[in-house]
Amino acid sequence: MAWVVDVVKATAAPSAARWRTVPLGDSAVLVEFAEPQERATFSKKRHRLVRALDLALASGAGPVGIIEVQPALVNLAIHFDPLVCDQLAVAAWVERTASVVSDSLVRPRLQRIEVSYDRSVATDLDSVSEELSMLAGEVIDAHQRGDYEVLMYGFAPGYAYLGGLPQRLGIPRKPSVVRDVPAGSVIIAGGQCLVTTIAMPTGWWVIGHSETPLLSDDPDAPFVLAVGDRVEFVPVERDPGARS
Repeated sequence: MAWVVDVVKATAAPSAARWRTVPLGDSAVLVEFAEPQERATFSKKRHRLVRALDLALASGAGPVGIIEVQPALVNLAIHFDPLVCDQLAVAAWVERTASVVSDSLVRPRLQRIEVSYDRSVATDLDSVSEELSMLAGEVIDAHQRGDYEVLMYGFAPGYAYLGGLPQRLGIPRKPSVVRDVPAGSVIIAGGQCLVTTIAMPTGWWVIGHSETPLLSDDPDAPFVLAVGDRVEFVPVERDPGARS
């Protein structure tokens, strides 16, 4: 069965939004708060509506049979048990809820992440300075002034993509990928920031290093950061005995 439900709510209400529901196989529905041509343009308003719908589902307000919800930048995937629920039931719930849900439901926590900008670990700090025609101290100061929010998880376990990087640090990715970038690297590219949790190849720029744990031993909450959390980077001196 192929179907797409498009809904437009053009009202003066704060939650007024456009969304569409699209089937993903026989056991999931994708709710999109952006038109295809808008997906490349991030909107904090749309993202907060994604979070509000996610929170409504987390509270148990959704249909019986919901298994998992995966929020992203401008959409979220709702997975369900097809023996208990179906796509039309989920789409009907979204239509009833998305028109009244408010982004005021989002009350983020503040998380603090320590970061060292020592050049021994901030291996791309000078290169970023040169690319952006800034002093290294200006890059650090700008990074400190970012208004960071966890937008989504992706690519690797615990990789929390942070929006809110200052525009003056809007550097594109490197021309080529660098292998074995250490866990704990504070990296930037494409208007976002991220702290790596495992050693991985990346084309992002390493401007610092953090020893703040972002993975936990709790199987029910393996990631310290949650989508929607606010993040503040706290500068610290580099410990000579710390891992790199």
